[in-house]
Amino acid sequence: QALKKLKAVCLRLSFGPCISETCTAAVLAYLFMHLPWQWGFILGFVLGAVSPAVVVPSMLILQAGGYGVEKGVPTLLMAAGSIDDILAITGFNTCLGMAFSSGSTLYNVLRGVLEVAVGIAAGGILGMFVRYFPSHDQAHLAWKRSYFVLGLSMFAVFGSIYFGFPGSGGLCTLVLAFVAGVGWSDEKREVEKIVAVAWNIFQPFLFGLIGAEVSVTSLRPETVGLCVATLGIALVVRIIATFLMVCFAGFNFKEKVFVSLAWIPKATVQAAIGSLALDTARNHQDEQLEKYGMDVLTVAFLAILITAPIGALVIGLAGPRLLQKAQTNSKEDEEGAEVGEEAEACEPS
Repeated sequence: QALKKLKAVCLRLSFGPCISETCTAAVLAYLFMHLPWQWGFILGFVLGAVSPAVVVPSMLILQAGGYGVEKGVPTLLMAAGSIDDILAITGFNTCLGMAFSSGSTLYNVLRGVLEVAVGIAAGGILGMFVRYFPSHDQAHLAWKRSYFVLGLSMFAVFGSIYFGFPGSGGLCTLVLAFVAGVGWSDEKREVEKIVAVAWNIFQPFLFGLIGAEVSVTSLRPETVGLCVATLGIALVVRIIATFLMVCFAGFNFKEKVFVSLAWIPKATVQAAIGSLALDTARNHQDEQLEKYGMDVLTVAFLAILITAPIGALVIGLAGPRLLQKAQTNSKEDEEGAEVGEEAEACEPS
């Protein structure tokens, strides 16, 4: 119900900050780091995604404590974060496909659109397949569905590279899981638990691999400085854009500030897609493209290193101070006390 009331601001919060930060980072990467425009937008979309691994658990803790519940702040941030990530990953895949395509600009644009269309179509088909197979009457249904989701997701990522559509794989996995989840309704919770176990196992490898890919000793101070400057300015623009997007939505000043600060953390999406550009460049055996890919990876690495702990700390500390706590329990207690007093007054002495 809270999300229905906030559907307009949810869309604004999903698209506005991501696009603002992406465009800002692309311009800064072009001016400061001398990246081509396509690579600038690749970098921008890597930075544009908020981290659900940081935001969602923090919001659930605040929601359990009753902070911001009356105005739907935790629900708004969790819902908008999902759309924000889909937009960033879709934009990244499109720009990645364009960056490694040969031909005219029009051809590259059309190819990028084609990769998006292929990813959505393939994800829809695979999602419908998993939605109805295995059938409901089979034993260990949740386990089988989990195997299919994980297996088909890996097939989508590696298959898209093999068939020459590297930008389609990530989007295909998103659409696949979404379509299947909609069809499973409440039954998807068991699948979520099983997939969550796999995620907890592989998540350390994800962050470990991106950390191992970046050689700190080989980074030049000026490169780190330019990357930090690009990241910092883009974050400031994102915070301002977020504050503007939640205006006229019934929030007070403190709640607007909290939403703006909660939109800072970056972690899982950056770890997942930050190295894809470098891997693709290595497959093409182009030293210049590898340099661009390493710049993108370095910024993703610094974004995780800087914003993830700061964002989690800010949400945890600022939430109880900036969000209003639900007063339902206290009101019920007061009403109960009033009823008790009236009952005592009516009793014969």
